[in-house]
Amino acid sequence: MLKVLLADDEYFILQGLKVLIDWEAEGYEIAAAVANGKEALDYLKENKVDLIVTDISMPVMTGLELMETVQREKISDAAFVILSGYGDFAFAQKAIRGGCMDYLLKPVEKEELLSVLRKYNSLFKHAEQEQEHQRQFEEAYLARNVISLLFAKHDDYNLEYVKQHMQISPGVRYIEIEFCDVDVDMEEGELRANQRKLYQTCAKLLKEDSAHCIFDVSQDNASYGIGLLYCDYMARKAGGSEEEYLASLQRSLQTLTQRPIRMLAGKKVADISAVSQSYRTACMLKSLEAFHTRKAIYFYESEMQIKQSGIVLCKESLDALIGAIEQNEPAQIRRGVDALFQDMKQTGVTGESVNLNINYLLFRLIHLASEMDPETDQEEILHFISNTSFEEGIMRGSSRHLSRFACDYADYLSQLRKHVSSGVLQEIEKEIRQNYAQNLTLRDLGKKYFINSSYLGQIFRKKYGQSFKDYLSNYRINEAAKQLLATDKRINQIAEDVGYRDGDYFIRKFIEQKGCTPSRYRKNRG
Repeated sequence: MLKVLLADDEYFILQGLKVLIDWEAEGYEIAAAVANGKEALDYLKENKVDLIVTDISMPVMTGLELMETVQREKISDAAFVILSGYGDFAFAQKAIRGGCMDYLLKPVEKEELLSVLRKYNSLFKHAEQEQEHQRQFEEAYLARNVISLLFAKHDDYNLEYVKQHMQISPGVRYIEIEFCDVDVDMEEGELRANQRKLYQTCAKLLKEDSAHCIFDVSQDNASYGIGLLYCDYMARKAGGSEEEYLASLQRSLQTLTQRPIRMLAGKKVADISAVSQSYRTACMLKSLEAFHTRKAIYFYESEMQIKQSGIVLCKESLDALIGAIEQNEPAQIRRGVDALFQDMKQTGVTGESVNLNINYLLFRLIHLASEMDPETDQEEILHFISNTSFEEGIMRGSSRHLSRFACDYADYLSQLRKHVSSGVLQEIEKEIRQNYAQNLTLRDLGKKYFINSSYLGQIFRKKYGQSFKDYLSNYRINEAAKQLLATDKRINQIAEDVGYRDGDYFIRKFIEQKGCTPSRYRKNRG
């Protein structure tokens, strides 16, 4: 409801204005009714209103003096509507030149008052919409600069912009936050809705630090988590340790969303300029998470830095298993996994030593693939395959889980050696052109063209210089831009037409690519 202040020294006119129309039905609420400009001024100093309807001639302080004082002293940004008699017309003209929105002659006619109120309501909604679009633009632009730091693709401008628009302190850590129970077979619209709920909940909990919450950071096509730029000042402000602060945030997120939440905290770095190191280690931690015991919060330091005392590395069994994976021999792989677990059991390997053995295996596999294709993000491949090979009923990091993973990874290495034909990518590009508004995923396309979907994503990135997700998003936004200029469809309808069920997410992606909101794009280029 828009709040209105009425000011007139004639009691019956004041009462008449109250009952002349149904203010509530027009979207207004009468906040106060006063007898002169001085009373109105005193009220405005303590209260906020959106519209002031005032008589021009009143004792103590006139309506014109009220408007001039309010504007000069910046007491309120409310709009003014002046009431005047025929004899005050010259004053009314002066008021209009001074910035009042409109004026009405006494006695006030119902239809004239309704016309003014509806005009202002429309202007207010438009201004409110513009402010929201500006907020979204500023939010998206800051996120773009933060992401450039995370991906180590920044210059001094990006760094300074982030420092100026975000509270930063020494001791910085990138943290990936995600739902633990996401079903990857959900429609993209539902996955995005989940992601937005998580983002909005986290931003609300962070309050004045909400800018530290970043939406849609991951380059992983199958990831629907959010990012958090943690700085040490946050824990100090909350009066606790870093672990206590993050644990409290994790519990609050779970309580408000009613869903299990996990955090993957990358390595802590000295300052924001080195945050890409923290982001990279968080991605590494995520790629190994499927083999470690379930936790609410994973810290890179505790998961990856193993004390050397008492550690046993079953190197002979590990090397034999790696050889079987290289040869893509499923039977030998299963026997190799069994031998590794038997070896660890016989030598008394437990706890951290198991993690070290598994980590050694995974890093060796990453190295193998990187030698074949140094440009591919092998940690993303590892994360994808390890998670897709895990199913309910299989213990995480168990011999059965490791066997399934090793067989899938061996198949991936085999495909990597064969260098899948570029013809597949041409088919994928055709799929995007014809079905960009549909729920296209690498998983489904991989099944259709009989290729490991994570590897498909990597060769796609190599050819087009961007991820499948970004390519599809850019294609959709370009198609939306065409519709904005060629049709008079509503923006929400265009968003749906090009494959976005979430209007806010569509606006965010449009701003990222075009540098302005859809409505401004249409206005400036139409």
